[in-house]
Amino acid sequence: MPLADARVALCGPASWNHLILLDRLPEPVPHMQFALGDRHTLGGTSAGKALHLADRGVDVALHALLGADDDGRRVAEALDAAGVRVEAYPSERTERHANLMTATGERVSLYLATPSAASVDTIDRIDGALAGADVAVVDLSEVGVAIVHRRLTGAAGVPIWTDLHDYDGTAEFHEPFLRAADVVFMNDDATDDPWALMQSCLDRGPRLAVCTRGAQGAVALAASGERATVAAVPVDVVDTNGAGDAFFAGFLAASLTGEGLDGCLAAGARQAVVALSSEHLHPAVAAGGVTSALR
Repeated sequence: MPLADARVALCGPASWNHLILLDRLPEPVPHMQFALGDRHTLGGTSAGKALHLADRGVDVALHALLGADDDGRRVAEALDAAGVRVEAYPSERTERHANLMTATGERVSLYLATPSAASVDTIDRIDGALAGADVAVVDLSEVGVAIVHRRLTGAAGVPIWTDLHDYDGTAEFHEPFLRAADVVFMNDDATDDPWALMQSCLDRGPRLAVCTRGAQGAVALAASGERATVAAVPVDVVDTNGAGDAFFAGFLAASLTGEGLDGCLAAGARQAVVALSSEHLHPAVAAGGVTSALR
């Protein structure tokens, strides 16, 4: 189908983050360390996916909990400036992280604030919005837990895509997302055998599993047994934040146009370059003029 006609609804985190660049991650002992630079910018896995889906021309809406605070305003302004439609739901505070990073892509994420619990009315409204889309992307979050539990206990509905991130094959929190999803993504941070990890996911019900492998590219395994691989596209890396979300978005957008597995992987790899080449989740965030530059 034409991408402009494809409706994708996302549910999950959008945050305002403080990114701190270090020459090495801190050792677990008291010490002093100088940062190479820092910046404040838009974050959140769902925000990243929404930015890159919009970049591909997909009709996308992001459903997120945002506080009536300065951070919530910054998140909404950054997404609006990038052309992403945001449906904000009330929270006592906006999600906020401090990310300690190195130039090679290592990262420690410190959660400084998380959204308050969503009301039943909020969950009902988000669930209804997802049901009206062609594809629902449900990212890891407490609201997401409520949504996927409804899917598991009710009738089958719109296809769910979910991102398990650094799933190790056993984490209990991920289990309902995995069992409710039609398509699952993950990275290989917690496994030495991505093929076995993907197969263990498919054994729980999804029709397709995709595992990103950083500089080694990505692999995919379908329930039919079809396998596919793609190499990473060469790029001068500026920042690794959001590369996995960009890959997800590129893959999903290609699938909506009817591309096969190889074509979807190639599209994901190309879209990852857009994130890797920017200091932000997407260059459109910087264009909006709502971030502070790396010093």
